[in-house]
Amino acid sequence: KYITGETKEQKAEIVTGINCSEDPESAYIDADVRIGMDTVIYPDVYMSGRTVIGEGCRIYNGCRFDNTVVGDNCDMQAVVAIDAVVDDGARVGPYVRLRPNTHIGKNCKIGNFVEIKNSTIGEKTSVAHLTYVGDSDVGSHVNMGCGTVFVNYDGFEKHRCKVGDNVFLGCQTALVAPVTVGDDVYTAAG
Repeated sequence: KYITGETKEQKAEIVTGINCSEDPESAYIDADVRIGMDTVIYPDVYMSGRTVIGEGCRIYNGCRFDNTVVGDNCDMQAVVAIDAVVDDGARVGPYVRLRPNTHIGKNCKIGNFVEIKNSTIGEKTSVAHLTYVGDSDVGSHVNMGCGTVFVNYDGFEKHRCKVGDNVFLGCQTALVAPVTVGDDVYTAAG
């Protein structure tokens, strides 16, 4: 199921033969990284630590993964992920930063210029663009408008936010932690 190799040279040879696109020598893949079958790795990708990439993924230019798990059938574009988990079917990027203890649920859309830290994002949630989610638990089927910010630091301590299922957060919503947004809630812009 996974492509593996003991040395960088063996890894490059295996990846080159099966699923690297355009310039296989420009992908830097540590020996401990595992890559699923039918995954395409594009140039200028870095994978290190105990990273696992599932089957049928597309890992586009500019990605860097360290100790990150990516499920099956994911598209990742210009994503920097450290100690993160991305479940099956997610579309992430471009220009996304997934910081430690981030878990992206199945079939999520994480758009451009998004940063997520120490948070769980429920399945089929859309974090489309220009958003910061920190120290939060977000339900499934949530839509975050452009510029949504989870304000998790009060100058002294970090606090968590909780957002329920089927929530619509309007553009430029600022959730000042600690706060809980229930299920089926709609917030206006600003």
